[in-house]
Order: sequence, then C-alpha cells, then structure tokens
Amino acid sequence: MPGDGRVRGPHQEVAREEALAAELIRRIEEERRLAREIRPAPGAPARHRIERCRNDNARALRVMVDRHGWPTAELVGEPASTAALMILLHAPDLGFQLLCRDLIAEAAADGGCPTVHHAYIADHCAVELGQPQFYGTRIDPATLTPYPLRHPQTVDERRHDVGLGPLGEHLRTLRSGLRTKGF
Repeated sequence: MPGDGRVRGPHQEVAREEALAAELIRRIEEERRLAREIRPAPGAPARHRIERCRNDNARALRVMVDRHGWPTAELVGEPASTAALMILLHAPDLGFQLLCRDLIAEAAADGGCPTVHHAYIADHCAVELGQPQFYGTRIDPATLTPYPLRHPQTVDERRHDVGLGPLGEHLRTLRSGLRTKGF
C-alpha cells in the first residue's frame, strides 16, 4: 500500500495494476450478465439481484479509489477504466459520483483517461442534480430525447471535443435501433 514504508518494485506495481484491471472488468461483466439474465423476467427479485450487484460494485470501486485514486486508463488500461466508469454511473451514491467526476476531470485534463469519460459522468451528475447537461449523453427513456442541455446550440461542438458524434445522429441511431427491436 502506498505510504506504508515498503519499497515496491516495478513488477509488484504491474501485478497490482493488472489485478485492479481484472477486478473491474470481472465486476462489469457480471453486472452485464445479470442484466441480460433478468431482462426476460424483470420482477422484484431480479431488480433486487441487479441492485445488490451494483451496490457491491460501487463499494469495491470506492475502496479502489480510496487506495489508488481514480483507475485511469494510464493505470489499468482503457477497458478497465471504462468498466470503472460504468460501475460509477450505476453507483447509488451521488456524493461518490461527484467526487469521482472531479478526479476523472483531472485525469482527463492530464491525459490519463479519455475525455469522453468525463463527459458521461459530468452529464450524469448534472442530471441527477437537476441541472442541464453539457454533452447530451443522458437520454430520457420515456421520450427518447436528451435531458435539458446547457447551451444546446453548441452541444455538437462540445461533443466533438470529447470524441462524440453529433447529438442528432446519435438520437436517430438510438430511435432506429429501438424500432428495429420492436420497442
């Protein structure tokens, strides 16, 4: 553990980073498996299972963040850093999400993780706080329109800056995909 007085070699650091990466990916894959499993029968027991999984994942992520900081792409690789973001977006604790939003913003500014990660968590937190979102990544499932946007006339510029395509194209693709699936 950092600060415990022991000297660590590069092999120990790599092993720790690989273990963190494997844990994050294992957790998000388990959540996805559960979500697919319960989709055909979304009753209360199924919702409870996915909620328990998400709570466990959030607790594990909090421990990782407390010990190592945000699991950046630099630290654990981009797939595991993306898994951490997905866990965070499903975490039940807005305070923890806000803390991580700031850590992700710093990491993205320093090149430690993709800027799109910050876009997703920034929008998530804004919507949860009842504020307009910046990038249009949060879509109201009832209307298939974005939750309110801050300066909607420039949203596509902001989306482009973080590697997202135009919002209109995203909405057309989303709606078309749902129609194809019969929704």
